[in-house]
Amino acid sequence: MKKSLFIILCLSTLGVITIQHIHAQGCVAIRHFSTCSAINDGSNVALHEGQWQIGAAYRYFKSDRHFRGTQEEVDRQVNNTEVINISNSVDVTLTYALNPRLSFNLVLPYVHYSRSSLYEHGLVNGEYVKQERKKTYASGISDVRLSANYWLLDFDRNPGGNIAVGFGIKLPTGNYQAEDLFYNVGPDGGDESRTVDQSIQPGDGGFGLTVEFNAYKEAFSHTYLYAAGFYLINPRETNGARTYRETLVANVLDNEAIMSVPDQYMLRGGISRSIMRLAGLSFSVGARFEGVPVRDLLGGSEGFRRPGYVLSIEPGINFMKGQHNINLSIPVALERNRLQSVTDKETEDALGIPRHGDAAFADYLISLSYSRRF
Repeated sequence: MKKSLFIILCLSTLGVITIQHIHAQGCVAIRHFSTCSAINDGSNVALHEGQWQIGAAYRYFKSDRHFRGTQEEVDRQVNNTEVINISNSVDVTLTYALNPRLSFNLVLPYVHYSRSSLYEHGLVNGEYVKQERKKTYASGISDVRLSANYWLLDFDRNPGGNIAVGFGIKLPTGNYQAEDLFYNVGPDGGDESRTVDQSIQPGDGGFGLTVEFNAYKEAFSHTYLYAAGFYLINPRETNGARTYRETLVANVLDNEAIMSVPDQYMLRGGISRSIMRLAGLSFSVGARFEGVPVRDLLGGSEGFRRPGYVLSIEPGINFMKGQHNINLSIPVALERNRLQSVTDKETEDALGIPRHGDAAFADYLISLSYSRRF
């Protein structure tokens, strides 16, 4: 029973895939999600009815490799025209177990982003007024999430496997109109305060609904298969935040002047193995697939977005001792794909010329989490 209960703790507390702003791996604005660690051997005592857990999950990545579809644009780095996003974020998660099968999560995310680019600081109507690489920054509280998670099967009758479903809401508490200083683009070629790029906005401006699942199955002694999925439904179509993209190339990017409020998704799955000689230590390896769709499930899909996905291999290590749990995972990108957006297709149809925007992606990200039970 302890073994099964601990699996509940591992999957449902520091996250059962709660949500952020993942801001994901680059210009594709996949918001930051704290995710649970893979299954371990369950040797420690689990949360009991009425117990609490508090945790923090830190995430870092640097994106600077541009893709249009799955084709990398290597010339961007050669010519020093690449965009470089650096993301640092922390999710603080509070979990309460009403009973062994039902838990509630509150996630408070904080983000700090920087974006270095050339084209945003001097490109006007397709021509550089002055070529100068500069940085913009955004930081603060991101979008708060609330969720409830429920395990479908009785643990006494199903000690070797279970599946949980979760539902929640995302509140638009993060600033989605954060501004910073842009150079060489204002009146008479001066500087001007503008909204920063969508990929580094702390919030997205929409009320969201979240749907998720977690599942595990003991394959053989001390070894588990795990799977998890998450989808964020953002019914709001656009948030009114100006992108200034219409100033970059006249009559081409007019339909990308306002930011979209896109859905996003994530899937994870793999295998985890406990190392019995090292009490509390387990290793995992799996696949991770996350992205922003071209079209949303509910509501319209107009406005500017960079749809796309990242497929990664995700090795991880987990250590538990007493009431403490530490997890480290480093997903490494195997495939990156910047999909053609709705506005890309509209421009292509209207002008009769090919249009497929690009986006910058990271090679890897680092996710480190710590939690303690009370």
